Amino acid sequence: MADPTDRGPLSGVTVVALEQAVSAPLCTRVLCDLGARVIKVENPDGGDSARHIDDVVNGLAAHFVWTNRGKESVALDLKSEAGMAILHRLLDRADVLVSNLTPGTTARLGIAPDDLATSHPGLIAVEIDGYGPGGPLSHKRAYDLLVQAESGVCAITGHPGAPAKPGPPIADASTGLYTALSVVALLYAGERRGERGGAVAVSLFDTMTELMGYPLTHTRHSGEEQQPIGMSSPAVAPYGAYRTADGQTVVLGTINDREWQRLARELLERPDLAADERFRTNPDRVRHRGLLDAEIGAWCARHDLAHVQRRADETGIGNSRYNTPADVLAHPHLAARDRWRTIDTRAGPVPALLPPPVIAGYEPPMGAVPALGEHTRQVLAELGVTEAESRGAT
Repeated sequence: MADPTDRGPLSGVTVVALEQAVSAPLCTRVLCDLGARVIKVENPDGGDSARHIDDVVNGLAAHFVWTNRGKESVALDLKSEAGMAILHRLLDRADVLVSNLTPGTTARLGIAPDDLATSHPGLIAVEIDGYGPGGPLSHKRAYDLLVQAESGVCAITGHPGAPAKPGPPIADASTGLYTALSVVALLYAGERRGERGGAVAVSLFDTMTELMGYPLTHTRHSGEEQQPIGMSSPAVAPYGAYRTADGQTVVLGTINDREWQRLARELLERPDLAADERFRTNPDRVRHRGLLDAEIGAWCARHDLAHVQRRADETGIGNSRYNTPADVLAHPHLAARDRWRTIDTRAGPVPALLPPPVIAGYEPPMGAVPALGEHTRQVLAELGVTEAESRGAT
């Protein structure tokens, strides 16, 4: 068992965050999980908007609890001269500034990357926005659903005539992860070259068009727009969800011809299907997906979930159980691997999952979720800010 007091890979790195919602907060939480100190600067009047989305976590918001553990909250009024002066004193001591404010806000505050290159040349300046600069949409507000729709994601999700937004906020979350990766890269470059600083900009739209790489490439070269097909993939077949005799749903998938042969001959015990020319190659199977799904669905309907999964495992066919969020909370695989921890909040302790990276010899800190302005006095004292100065800034 790793010692939870072990120093993390980013120990000694200080990140100042001007952030809201999900994309930037998830980025800085990842950095915090890796050992960085994250100082979250919030408006004294309500703070991060994500604090108020709902109140389901003992009165706290689920989005905020998810993305903000381990941070220090400092309340500063950045519309005041005193607040901006204190922010600059924070930046004097910081390695990274991460922001995802509305378009043009950092420029108005004088802390856009070009400004910081002069005022804080050793600082890594990170900006997350909706659409990136220089385009006709650059001025627009960007929320997860809006960007998923604009980038074509919703058009390939759901069913024909019934597009859908993927459940998780994948535009926000993926952008946050790309941004965290970029920060780590710049920190590494600074160590290797002996030159701190730099700038990186990541937009939600560019992130989602990157994740749309396969469908965009397919459409460009085929001239066809693939239609959404629910719990399946337009690229491969068979690959989908099937009801079992005990009312459960199993998901089965093959990704090459060898796996299809095993599924047909060994799982379904249907050599006739394995030999059928209509199903010889993956493009053939995609064209005849309906026929395959009917045959596999009929077989699954005659067996319970446990039998289907046992036989699929025995024959080397990928499979999973369709779970709801409530099922996942009680998932035995998470319990067996000790993936749950308890984190503190002002509303009491709550469960939280460990971050995905398992780093040998390092236990992520899993710090508390901060109350608004909880660390203001402590952080300002570190800066040598007097009570009078702090009253003018908050």
